Amino acid sequence: MSETPPNTLQYRFDGPEEAPVLILGPSLGTTWHMWDRQVPELAKQWRVFRFDLPGHGGAPAHPAGSVAELSARLLATLDALGVQRFGYAGCALGGAIGIELALRHPARLASLALVAASPRFGTADEFRQRGVVVRTNGLDPIARTAPDRWFTGGFAAAQPAITEWAVQMVRTTDPGCYIAACEALASFDVRPELGRVGVPTLVLVGSDDQVTGPAEARTLVAGIPDARLAVVPGASHLVPVEQPAAVTDLLVHHFSTAWQQPYDTGQTALPGMPAVPVQVPAAAPQPAPVAEIAPAAVPAQPTGQPDRYQNGLKVRREVLGDAHVDRALAQADEFSGDFQEFVTRYAWGEIWDRPGLDRRTRSCITLTALVAGGHLEELAFHTRAALRNGLTPDEIKEVLLQTAVYCGVPAANSAFRVAQQVIREETTPAE
Repeated sequence: MSETPPNTLQYRFDGPEEAPVLILGPSLGTTWHMWDRQVPELAKQWRVFRFDLPGHGGAPAHPAGSVAELSARLLATLDALGVQRFGYAGCALGGAIGIELALRHPARLASLALVAASPRFGTADEFRQRGVVVRTNGLDPIARTAPDRWFTGGFAAAQPAITEWAVQMVRTTDPGCYIAACEALASFDVRPELGRVGVPTLVLVGSDDQVTGPAEARTLVAGIPDARLAVVPGASHLVPVEQPAAVTDLLVHHFSTAWQQPYDTGQTALPGMPAVPVQVPAAAPQPAPVAEIAPAAVPAQPTGQPDRYQNGLKVRREVLGDAHVDRALAQADEFSGDFQEFVTRYAWGEIWDRPGLDRRTRSCITLTALVAGGHLEELAFHTRAALRNGLTPDEIKEVLLQTAVYCGVPAANSAFRVAQQVIREETTPAE
């Protein structure tokens, strides 16, 4: 294992020192142990490098709020070790890191496998609300529901030890790092750029994955020029754990046959690592899948340099959420459309995006101004925005208590009623 400065990641190696390096990237809420059952076979041919996300698996809690930042930390770790070129397989958030590497650092990547991945993970609203829930309630509600998201019902019932391992893995994650990772997924969207992924790519998905399922996988395959799809039957989101033999066979085949020759061969040999016992509880052997399918075309996505309006639209969505902004824009017509453009361009593209105040402070100011003006409808969606911007319910309470002194008790009374309802809705964990 490693000493871990803030700009690098906790890691470990398995396999022969002279072999080419193959990186395995974890998903949100997991540790490198999610790949334990792939390592013995992969380490016969490759120097297997696994890493933990910040605050996961006992790694130092240095939050990283974007996929680009996580990728930069991974490359800094590899640079310090002298690893110049590598293969990469990543699951979910780990897959997003792989796509980022392929797009921004193509010379480093020899081959790519994307497991339970997507060019965009759900909606930004979903992940930002998950951050609100964790900030308010801690990780226990997320941990208790993890098996439902990660495994098929039959597997979870038949493998209680693995199910409990999954719960504890999430429960012991640092909440601040988990929230930052949610923000990284919320802001990740590479749909317009998939055509620039230039390495052989395997897209691997469980047939029963309800998080990033076959539809998302097919979007990746359709967009990446040299990609093939493998659907693993009888598996959900954490397919390397649920169907380990099938995933191992697919990875061995892909990286054995699709490894591009390096642009240069320089790579520093790495010191041997002591063996570490496999941590994932054993499961019964699983059937192998799988057929590959040919890519299908997807519509081209618009590209272009963002202007002040586009930047404002991005900020507006980040603060208020996609659902709210989509409703506002959908309701705009010839009469109100200019006003919506004005608000997006100037309120969100200029004022909200100024560097002089952070978004938490701007939310405090906005809540106070809305209470003073009696704008309770806007107070409701700006209370949601304040939670997204990192204010806790207790901090919102303090803002409203302050308004009682300076804006009047009746105004604050109405504001507490509105905010209380919004906070209850936003911070109650989904069952």
